[in-house]
Amino acid sequence: MTLPSLMLLLFAVFSSAGGQIMLKHGMKGAAAAAAGHGGGSVALRAATSPWVALGLVVFAVSALAWMATLAKVPLSIAYPFNALGYLLIVLAGATVLHERTSMWTWGGSLLVVVGLATVMAGQQR
Repeated sequence: MTLPSLMLLLFAVFSSAGGQIMLKHGMKGAAAAAAGHGGGSVALRAATSPWVALGLVVFAVSALAWMATLAKVPLSIAYPFNALGYLLIVLAGATVLHERTSMWTWGGSLLVVVGLATVMAGQQR
């Protein structure tokens, strides 16, 4: 895999994770705003949330980057990198969104990283 292909792949993964975190943040705010106003529509609050809109845009950009990645990188190499996105989301959920994360989640995340390293080591041969 070439360096530009790797950079594109990492951009796709990181932007996807970033978009998901923005969507979660926006939806959390939309749900809280709807609950704070005697009910209301969470969907309407979400549709007018800047975080939800930005998250959708970032997620759309990540989808375009993913399509470009698939044009250049074999799926057997590209797809395991989605595991890196899982790790990024767990880390951001714990640090940015202050979500509680169990030791089981961290242990599973470590196994995901080991799996990604194993796939990449196998590609080197």
